[in-house]
Amino acid sequence: MDKDSNIVITGAAGFIGSCLVSFLNTEGYNKLILVDDFSQTDKDVNLKGKKFLKKIERELFFEWLQKEQPKIEFVYHIGARTDTTEFDYSIHEHLNVAYSQKMWRYCCENNIPLVYASSAATYGAGELGYNDDESIIEKLKPLNPYGISKNEFDKWALRPAQDDKLRRAQDDKLRQVQDDSLPESKSPPAWAGLKFFNVYGPNEYHKARMASVIFHSYNQIIKNGFVKLFKSHKPEFNDGEQLRDFIYVKDVLKICFWFLKCWQKDHKLFISGIYNVGTGKARSFNDLVKATFSAMDLKPDIRYIDMPEDIRNTYQYYTQAEMQKIKAAGYTEKMFSLEEGVDDYIRNYLSKNQYY
Repeated sequence: MDKDSNIVITGAAGFIGSCLVSFLNTEGYNKLILVDDFSQTDKDVNLKGKKFLKKIERELFFEWLQKEQPKIEFVYHIGARTDTTEFDYSIHEHLNVAYSQKMWRYCCENNIPLVYASSAATYGAGELGYNDDESIIEKLKPLNPYGISKNEFDKWALRPAQDDKLRRAQDDKLRQVQDDSLPESKSPPAWAGLKFFNVYGPNEYHKARMASVIFHSYNQIIKNGFVKLFKSHKPEFNDGEQLRDFIYVKDVLKICFWFLKCWQKDHKLFISGIYNVGTGKARSFNDLVKATFSAMDLKPDIRYIDMPEDIRNTYQYYTQAEMQKIKAAGYTEKMFSLEEGVDDYIRNYLSKNQYY
């Protein structure tokens, strides 16, 4: 596999997907097949100036694959419905479960490595911690339909060979035809599910309510001179001291690219499995907002408001990725601290209205 190989990126017009397109371009990879719902024109600017081979509508992609029979060398399945306030599970089930199963099966049948986006939302309230030990995935209790859908696919991906009859039944339902010609392999030649924690950075301008707290804080400061944060509704947490593992998108991109480089260098270096993608260090929203003010060369002014009722019962008060697994697999690059990431994001992107 070389830089002229075809690489698929789903969710390519979105936040992480479009950043990944740019990152791969800088590494010399331009034969990229981009998949997304391109009717959402508010994301068009995310791909401006980027190099790629073809754009294909998400719902036409598998039909296109069957017709064109392209040679695909690697797949990044980043696309998903990520709105945690969308409670219609059928939407999540279609995009985050069924579509991902079809992508998995395609990679399996065509011997293509697959990296897909999972989520830290699968951990729910964190009753079992934030350990990416695959033995606990069946026991996780996500708090919203988005997290449930991501965990359902993780469970399906890990299903052992003896459960393949159930997988076959699900696949038949997806194809709407009976097909007994399943490949011998039950998995792609290499695969990784990446449990993204709280990712922030450029190209999230279109995400509205679901954009990062940094994005919203920056805009609140520009407009009002202060930032509103949610009060705590748990006595063990002070206002603004809810904790998250915030990871800068540039670190996410390096991890995604590392799997590709492992595969290229030696297939055995790509150790399949589900991995946390965070920094391993939880930080408070107060810390995050103070870093935002600092990057704008302003003194902090934080005010606290009640948390909306529609998210109060499903709100995570603490997340922190355990990162030993991916380090043991060979990833050792230093990550941005919260202050470093926020400073780069604001000074080089938000304040200049720049895209990555």
